[in-house]
Amino acid sequence: MNNNVEIEAKVLLTKEQYSIVYGSLKTEKGIEIITQTNFYIDSKDRILKDNDIALRIREKRDEYILTVKTPMSEGLLEKNQLLDSKEANEMIESNIFPKGEVGDFLELLDIDLSKLVVLAKMSTKRATLEKKDTRERISLDINTYGNKVDYELEVDKTAMALAENRIEEILKPLNIKYEINTISKQTRALCEAC
Repeated sequence: MNNNVEIEAKVLLTKEQYSIVYGSLKTEKGIEIITQTNFYIDSKDRILKDNDIALRIREKRDEYILTVKTPMSEGLLEKNQLLDSKEANEMIESNIFPKGEVGDFLELLDIDLSKLVVLAKMSTKRATLEKKDTRERISLDINTYGNKVDYELEVDKTAMALAENRIEEILKPLNIKYEINTISKQTRALCEAC
């Protein structure tokens, strides 16, 4: 299992704004486009949400990663566990929680793993530009979940203020007014699933 700290600022965009931002970024070298699917997990009574914990399985390029996120003073602590396809599909299709360090961590928090189920699914077409020299990742997403499609710009940096400043640097020259989005993909997908 690996751990990392996620610090990202996000902005929801309209379809038209997405096209403008994509047009401005696609000229950059090194843009990578991938499709990923997230399966969001909680109990039916939302015990994880009540404890500010997010849990998902992400399928990307035939690889499955189980991720738990917990809040920190700035950003989120992520714990990731690689799953084989059998473990992932047992959780996705039958709600059989995989053994391993993520489950052990949740049990330390008194979470009953037998009550955790997949409640929502989101597919994301993501264009990513990663700049290692500035420790920055810019992602432009088209998210499909339930009967909805939304568009989002995310900037990952080493501090929230840096991420928010970078969003302004991207959007201001394009005359796009914005508001920092504090509603996660998981929350949006789970709300749509209800």
